[in-house]
Parts: sequence; structure tokens; C-alpha cells
Amino acid sequence: MNNYYPALGLTLLAGLSTGIGSLLALMVDHTNKKFLTFALGFSAGIMLYVSFVEIMPESGMTIREEMPEKMAAWITTVAFFGGMLFIWLIDQLVPDFENPHEMSMIGTMNTAPTEEARLHRMGIFTAVAIAIHNFPEGLAVFFSALSDQNLGVVIAATIALHNIPEGMAVAVPIYFATKSRMRAFSYSFLSGLAEPLGAIIGYALLKPFLTPVVFGSVLAAVAGIMVYISLDELLPAAEEYGEHHIAISGLILGMVIMAVSLLMLN
Repeated sequence: MNNYYPALGLTLLAGLSTGIGSLLALMVDHTNKKFLTFALGFSAGIMLYVSFVEIMPESGMTIREEMPEKMAAWITTVAFFGGMLFIWLIDQLVPDFENPHEMSMIGTMNTAPTEEARLHRMGIFTAVAIAIHNFPEGLAVFFSALSDQNLGVVIAATIALHNIPEGMAVAVPIYFATKSRMRAFSYSFLSGLAEPLGAIIGYALLKPFLTPVVFGSVLAAVAGIMVYISLDELLPAAEEYGEHHIAISGLILGMVIMAVSLLMLN
């Protein structure tokens, strides 16, 4: 296992790129509602595109290694909606007065405490979703790099690119809620650490049990979680805080940038 440390290093770099996204987000003043609207739409675009164009096909291909094509399609579909159901159940456990999906317009420095609590909860939800997403991504980067370092570099670069706006998705609502750059950066940074953590746990404990069917199902469930977060949290919040066209422009640009980056790296 001479590739162990290089593989772990690639996984760490890919995961910590969420911190780059948070730093970019924190360069803009927190009273800038247009930036918040654009950033949330941009992050939703990234998450939606990655879920449908990258993660879901990867899930299906992985499961087809052990299952017939039709059965693999069924497993992928059930796992996708299972991920949605999982995050929906979590959402139902959140009290209405703290629910991030019932937010009012954000204010200036004197934002109402209830609005701050809702934004804070949305940031935490997004961080959890991204951490769950990063966990299997860490496994993917790590195990691919173990077998082929060049492949590991390509996958790590691809994941790092879409981890940057994911870091923005975590940092922006946390910063607007708490006015603390350090706290916003910390949440984003910690969500990225799930990637090397996934690699370490996968190598030490999960490798004997991580069949293609299990791994593919996890990827599909993660795609469902990310789509739910985008449609039920990020986009409604973006629409609430600013102009419709700014939110949609951010969403489309997020998709375009991710699409171009994947085409260049593949």
C-alpha cells in the first residue's frame, strides 16, 4: 500500500476545498442581499447538476457491476427517493419557528433573532448534507487513488471544484445569521473534513463490506438528499431574499461552471 498517503492527501485536499468556497463567500459584506440570493442559487445549481449528471449515473454504473441493468435502475431510483425521504423526516423534526424553510426577508445588522435562528439552522442542515455527500466522495477519491494515482488526481480535482460552491452554501447562511466569519468558516471547514474521514473509515473498517451495490445505493441516496436541500432550502431562500432573476442566474451559472469543469477534466 505505497499509495496510502498520497491517496489520503488527495482526499484531504479535495475535502478542504470547501474552505476555499467559504473564504470567497466571506469576502462580501453580509448585508448584501443580492449576493446572498446569487450565492444560494449558484450553490443549488451546482448541487442539482452534480446530483443528476454525475452522482446518479455513477450510482447506476456501480450497481450494475453486480446487478442486471433493470434491477440496478430500480435500486438506484429507490435509493434516490430514500435519501429524499430521510432528509424530509429530519426536516419534520425541526420546530416550525426554527424551520429554515419558513424564513422571512433577511435584514441588515439588526436581523431579528428568529430569522437568524432559521438561517443558522439552514446552514447546519446544508453542512450536514454536504458532510454526508463528502463521506462517500472521500471513499471514491481514496480507493481510486489507491489503484491508480492518475485517476485519483482527476477525481479529486473534479470533486474539489464542486466542493468550492458547496463551501459557499454552508458559509453564507451561517455568516448572515451569526455575523461571525470564523464560525461560518469553521462549519464549512468541518463539513469538508468528512471527505478524508470517509476515506480513513472506509479503508480501516468498511472495505470488506463495501460492495458495489451498497456503495452505489449510498451515492444515489446522497443525490436525493442534495436535490431535496436544493429545492426545499436553497432555492426558496434565494427567492425570498432577492430578485427572482438573480436566483435563477446564479442557478444557471452554477450548472454551467460545473458542466464545463467536468467536460474539461473528463
